[in-house]
Amino acid sequence: MSEFWKNKRVCVTGGAGFLGNAVVTKLYQRGAEEIFVPRSSEYNLVDGDAIDRMLDNAQPDVVIHLAAQVGGIGANREHPAEFFYSNLMMGVQLLHKAWEKNIEKFIAIGTICAYPKFTPIPFKEEDLWVGYPEETNAPYGLAKKMLLVQSQAYRQQYDYNSIYLLPVNLYGPGDNFDPQSSHVIPALIKKCIDAQEQGIDEIVVWGDGSPTREFLYVDDAAEAIVLAAEKYNDSEPVNLGSGLEISIKDLVEQIAEATGYTGKLVWDTSKPNGQPRRCLDTHRAKDWFDFEAQMSFDEGLKRTVAWYREHK
Repeated sequence: MSEFWKNKRVCVTGGAGFLGNAVVTKLYQRGAEEIFVPRSSEYNLVDGDAIDRMLDNAQPDVVIHLAAQVGGIGANREHPAEFFYSNLMMGVQLLHKAWEKNIEKFIAIGTICAYPKFTPIPFKEEDLWVGYPEETNAPYGLAKKMLLVQSQAYRQQYDYNSIYLLPVNLYGPGDNFDPQSSHVIPALIKKCIDAQEQGIDEIVVWGDGSPTREFLYVDDAAEAIVLAAEKYNDSEPVNLGSGLEISIKDLVEQIAEATGYTGKLVWDTSKPNGQPRRCLDTHRAKDWFDFEAQMSFDEGLKRTVAWYREHK
């Protein structure tokens, strides 16, 4: 329980989604009682009038903005304009209107895709501006990065309390397993299990396996967001990660093992690798609001595979 949430009304955009579900659960555990989760069918957050209506209905003290149009490399390549426009318009208007309506605190969730393509490892927050993001997800990454610029500008001019958090790739039970829009872990789990069930003796994986990624279990990410909302009041960006860097090749082999898939892995090198390496420096989160990831990758993967088998 936390005194911070006592008598506070909270609006969680994207609260019905993968990360949103975990955040809402944490909020209830912490003592929040009035949580408003807008549904996209009722509120199109790209539309400023819909945002006004949502905030008037929710009457929040705190806004946690998780809603986003997201996807893996394929979805980013097919919909760069949509990903740019939707994410930019949602974020920029929502933060502006939260300030206009004197909402006490705004928590903006950025993306690891905001980092430059060749960021020194581990990614430090001060390196966010040393270059252009990886091309396949730059429109999405830059749209989300504008929330950081806006957060800092509104604090500077209006002393508005908004914070900006940068989670690394998330995974866990309840993830999106749709092959058209899923990220790498759910996409590979689905491929392995489908191949097993259909008796297919090989699966095709994009790229050459050399890029590295870091993954954060969804419940850990939710804990970090709630902790930051309680304890952190500045507009310097903060990485949220686990500190574990793994190559896509090792990841695929680990997922094959976790799912029991024994077929052949075929690398399609005509497909893009995405960013060469991703691994975060997570000191700020530890120092500024005492967050450290708790879930081991092996255990998290096991739980994700079990969830998919049960729910597919």
